[in-house]
Parts: sequence; C-alpha cells; structure tokens
Amino acid sequence: MSATPFAPLTLGTAAMLTIAPLLWAGNAVVGRLAADWIPPMTFNFLRWLVALAILLPLAAWVLRRHSGLWQHWRRFALLGLLAIAGYNSLQYLALHTSTPINVTLVAASMPVWMLLIGRLFFGAAITRQALLGSALSLLGVLVVLTQGQVQRILELQLVPGDAWMLLATCTWALYSWLLTRRDEPAPIRADWSAFLMAQIIFGLFWSAALSAGEWVLWPAATGTPLPQIDWSWALLAVLVFVGLGPGVIAYRFWGEGVQRAGPTVAAFFSNLTPLLAALMSAALLREPPQAFHVAAFALIVAGIVVSSLRR
Repeated sequence: MSATPFAPLTLGTAAMLTIAPLLWAGNAVVGRLAADWIPPMTFNFLRWLVALAILLPLAAWVLRRHSGLWQHWRRFALLGLLAIAGYNSLQYLALHTSTPINVTLVAASMPVWMLLIGRLFFGAAITRQALLGSALSLLGVLVVLTQGQVQRILELQLVPGDAWMLLATCTWALYSWLLTRRDEPAPIRADWSAFLMAQIIFGLFWSAALSAGEWVLWPAATGTPLPQIDWSWALLAVLVFVGLGPGVIAYRFWGEGVQRAGPTVAAFFSNLTPLLAALMSAALLREPPQAFHVAAFALIVAGIVVSSLRR
C-alpha cells in the first residue's frame, strides 16, 4: 500500500503545529503555578469539566442514544481513563514536586515507551533507526534526572514528580497505540469535537473517582487534612485556560496539522514543548533553564530526528 500523500508544510500548518506545543507548555507552567491552590486530582477534574462545557454546543449529538457512544462505552471508557483521567492527573501530580521544564523533558522520552509498548502488546517491529533515536531520547532524560553530572547516575534518586511523569508518559504511549485500532464508530472518529467529548464524558467519571479518593485517602495516608482549594480569580482563569487551550484548542490544531503535514513532520514540532516550557518558566516562575536542560533538549530532538529518517 502506498504511503498517504501529505501536503507541503505551509505557514498556516506550521502555525497550528506550533500553537499546540505552546499551549501544552503553558499547561505545564500554569499547572505548577496552581499546585499550591488546588489538589492535583481535583484540578484535573475541574479542567475537563470546563472542556466539556466548551464542547457541548459543538458535539451534543454524541450523547444521543444511537450515536454509537453508548454501544462502544468500553472503548471510550478505556480511552478516557488513560488520556483524560490518567495522563493529566499524573502530570498535575508530578508538577507538585517537579518543575515544568523537567516534566516536559521527561515526557519527551515518549519514543522509548512507544517502541516498547508497541513491540510488547501490538507486535510492532523495532528498527535500528528507532532504537538509536530512542537511545538518544533516553539519554536526554537521564541528563535531566542527573542534572548533567555523570557521577549522579550511580546515586540517582528520582524526584517524586519525575517518577509520576514517567508513568504518565507510559500511559500516553499506551493510549496512542490504542488509537491506531480505530474501533469507535466512524461518525464519532471523523468529528474531532465528538471524539474528544466521547472520551471526556467517561474520563470525567474516572477523574471524579480520583478526586474523591484524593480527599479521602490523603488524610488517612498523611494524618493531615488535604489543603483546601484557594478559590480566586487567578485559579478560575487558570481553569478556563487549561480547559480551553490545552484541553480543546491544542487538540484541534494538532489533529488538523498532522492530517495536513503528516505525523513525521509534526513530531519535530512536538519537541518545541520543553523549550517553550523553559522559556515560560524563566519568565513567569523564575526557574531559568540550566545548561543541562539545553543538552537534554538537544539529545531528545536528535533522537526524534534520527528515528524519523527514512531508510
């Protein structure tokens, strides 16, 4: 079968593929900013509640009895668990103890987990180029975790947030592979707003359960009550941003950009996220990037380039 032809990269397509990583970087930065205002699981639940309210006027038809949503509820429940509840909750949990720069750089190790999960559970072949690219990406992650000091490899102790982000990255890799099966009804898959809303509907149930567990289990585990939500206009603005920007707009622009330029070209743009997060952190959180962040970013980009080259 011949490869799907993609259009040449235009300025409009490049803008779409740049706005999505920009919004995802902003999600990491404001997630760190809001870490002291609201518990992470509750934050994720409210974020997707905002996204659902935004999508209702666009895709309310998916709630109808014969839309295909309810007949395929297991499929959407699994996707919602991994992408809406799992990945995002783990990312916000990671941001309580790690920095936006570290979180986005650790997330850039995605090629490693894509290869492993694809091989173990989906029978995907692993090429030498993919192995080399993944090795470079993994080396970049090690540079972050060791802060560029080789001797720390032997005494490496993960910051809790970095470990949570590694788990989140594995969750997203599994979610991405499940998307290749295309088991959902064609009308829902063809409509980006309906497809996202179908996942959010079930993801909200999972997120609500995680949020409830957070309020119940935290006092039992720590002996102290969970910090109360610090309601303010700033928190409300953050919730609207993460619901509308990273939750809806980024998903829409990324999907359209990939369809136009293809996933190989789009992969280069996805690696803008760590760089943009570093610049935002420097400006907003006074967490300037260090030399090891630059080295890690270069290694991760090199890994993506190598693994994307044609034979």
